[in-house]
Amino acid sequence: MRVPTQSAVAEQSVVAVKSVKTDGAKRLHCLALTIGQQFVFFEGGTDGQGRTEKGMSMKRKQCCISKQGVLEAYKQVKRNKGAAGVDSQTIDEFEENLEDNLYKIWNRMSSGAYFPPPVRAVVIPKDNGKERLLGIPTVEDRVAQTVIKICLEPLVEPHFHPDSYGYRPNKSAIDAIGTARKKCWDYDWVVDLDIKGFFDNLDHSLVMQLVKKYTDDRLVLLYIERWLKAQAQLADGTLVTRNKGTPQGGVISPLLANIFLHTAFDSWMGDKFSTLPFERYADDGIVHCKTEKQAKFVRSCIEKQLKKWKLELHPEKTKIVYCKDDDRAGKYPNEKFDFLGYTFRARCSKNKWGKYFINFSPAVSDKAKKSITQAMRRWKVHLRSDKNLEDIAHMFNPIIRGWINYYGKFYKSALYPVFRHFNCTLSRWVERKYKRFRNHSRRAKYWLGLIARREPSLFAHWSLLGIIPSVGQ
Repeated sequence: MRVPTQSAVAEQSVVAVKSVKTDGAKRLHCLALTIGQQFVFFEGGTDGQGRTEKGMSMKRKQCCISKQGVLEAYKQVKRNKGAAGVDSQTIDEFEENLEDNLYKIWNRMSSGAYFPPPVRAVVIPKDNGKERLLGIPTVEDRVAQTVIKICLEPLVEPHFHPDSYGYRPNKSAIDAIGTARKKCWDYDWVVDLDIKGFFDNLDHSLVMQLVKKYTDDRLVLLYIERWLKAQAQLADGTLVTRNKGTPQGGVISPLLANIFLHTAFDSWMGDKFSTLPFERYADDGIVHCKTEKQAKFVRSCIEKQLKKWKLELHPEKTKIVYCKDDDRAGKYPNEKFDFLGYTFRARCSKNKWGKYFINFSPAVSDKAKKSITQAMRRWKVHLRSDKNLEDIAHMFNPIIRGWINYYGKFYKSALYPVFRHFNCTLSRWVERKYKRFRNHSRRAKYWLGLIARREPSLFAHWSLLGIIPSVGQ
């Protein structure tokens, strides 16, 4: 029986009472009290009338699940937003009864009585025609996962390798790309790694074995195991039981992935190939090598190492790449690779003296440009004749600014064709919006160019990239 009432004493609450029948009329009771952030467990027998037997024992156990921790977890979930889970409850609906919802999460988690609901399975099509299955937890479950993440992350973070960048505090994908860019200048070869179905093939027993190296908190271990085994609910309502893998879309999944690959890859690389730098972001990574022979040997060793952890490299996406530039003029089958939305290849660059040279550097990938263009088409800006120009800018500037801030960090001129296309879309909007510009595309572009010169900060790509309509400059 769970006792949900709060104690009159601050931060002291009865969170669970478990009653189990024993031989005869006696019962064994376990009463859990919270005192600050400590849990006190009382165990003992009663004679069936509620009187405690002699020999009642008390055990103290440190636990990281506090009311303040649950509140902080909720704030993080709210900042990250996200879709509804199987219960269709949004964050706004969760907030309608926020205090009771958060107390319920804390009460259940602190007593070991929290059981995660199924995750909502969402199928995402991939470019190769296959599908990726995402698992969307409920808002309540995202809060619960964040509570455990807040507890576990400080314990494991100091042990992680400096060349691991995925889902870590004060590290980002841009940091990984910047480091890779510099290393590609010093090393002639790259092993471009991709682990096949990483999140879908994680072995549960191995994950738990590795997590136990960093914590012995029974509640943390209990909930991680429950999340690993949580069912997935398909669109037709069918429940699917998982015996391996962790759902992409879960809050705790990236941290578990880093814990797993820290031992399976990062630490192993540091021991076996300590002189070879690498960058890893979740299951994507690259290793820098001096020679082609060395690169082939490294790939073979990595393949064997991952098999020990029940993983395998993707045979098509994993490749050995030559970093070609002015000083490295050889010809090889693979002279470019994609990493975190950027394509690394030989490009024309200009030094500080204005001289042009060929440099191996990253720029937005063709795949990313195609994705951006498709997103712009879905906006159907040219059909929004009920809006004015300021409304359109207000609607789409946050997204445009995000694209430019990420993909424009290196070799931003590769983005110019994408946003010139968006200027053409805006010109089509002008033609539909104002009768005097219909069937006069040149006049529409000229008028839009005048607006851009007068208000260059109206659209993010006008100010950040300087891409304004050509007519009217």
